[in-house]
Amino acid sequence: QLQLVESGGGLVQPGGSLTPSCAAAGFMWDDYAIGWFRKAPGKEREGVSCISSSGGSTHYADTVKGRFTISRDKAKNTVYLQMNSLKPEDTAIYYCAAVVPTVQDICLMGPWMHDYWGQGTQVTVSA
Repeated sequence: QLQLVESGGGLVQPGGSLTPSCAAAGFMWDDYAIGWFRKAPGKEREGVSCISSSGGSTHYADTVKGRFTISRDKAKNTVYLQMNSLKPEDTAIYYCAAVVPTVQDICLMGPWMHDYWGQGTQVTVSA
């Protein structure tokens, strides 16, 4: 069974940085597009960023564009979300999810489009 494991969340001050990672357990995900999503209290789960299977296509939510960078290391079977200039409104549980898109080398920002999910990692931005 496909398993995704997030790590690297934590508590950081405004303006700080974190780089959560998402690792695949028990399978090779060369054909999978990966998305990062977040769920804040009282808000719906939203797409933050995604990356295609080759890494050649990425997308970002407008709220994080210019501050977050998604990347994948195929040798380590891991996807990273580098988060810089963090704001209190970035506080949420961050999840990664995987899907094999029907169109080659794209990625998807809709949570409902993904089949496999990790357990989430808490990111808190506070002074």
